[in-house]
Amino acid sequence: MSSTLIPFTVLATIGLTFYGVTKLLTDYYLRKKMVEKGLVGEDAANILARDHEKMSRYSSLKWGLIVVFAGIGLLIINLAVDFHNDPSLPLAILAISIGLGFLVYYFIINSKAKQ
Repeated sequence: MSSTLIPFTVLATIGLTFYGVTKLLTDYYLRKKMVEKGLVGEDAANILARDHEKMSRYSSLKWGLIVVFAGIGLLIINLAVDFHNDPSLPLAILAISIGLGFLVYYFIINSKAKQ
């Protein structure tokens, strides 16, 4: 079972790191170019900063929920005994539990947005 999860974990980690660094750099360069060209006034720069602050405020909540639900999925996989008949079942359990984590995050953010 662990030989199945190791490549998945490594690829996911590399992919998420690459995505995060790329997004961070492109957002920085976009904002820098907009301010340098004078296309954006001070108010628009403040709006961009405020939107980024709003998104990053719930970022730790999102990743905390994802890690907790991934841990629950791994616990279920560990407690289940027989996966010899279907070796893809552990990955399905993990994917479903992570998906549930994203759904919980979505419902929390929607309830905050309505307030």
